[in-house]
Amino acid sequence: MNGMINSKVGNNERGLLPYPIILAANKGEPEAMDVVVQHYGSYMTSLSMRKLCDEDGNSYWGIDEDTRDRLHSKLMQAVLVFKI
Repeated sequence: MNGMINSKVGNNERGLLPYPIILAANKGEPEAMDVVVQHYGSYMTSLSMRKLCDEDGNSYWGIDEDTRDRLHSKLMQAVLVFKI
């Protein structure tokens, strides 16, 4: 299955996931779900950016890992229950 998934991802000029990948992820295929999560990974990371403070009280922009983990889980749940 892994070879099939790698060959179907390709370079889509519109940045869309191929339908067979979505269908396989919807059916619970772990490799396909990984492709979907990787596809949306940078978007989830950008949504997870927060102003954080270090131990000295200095503020900086960083990734809120809890938010990113929740987004990751919600994406996987949404893919599995999506009606095709």
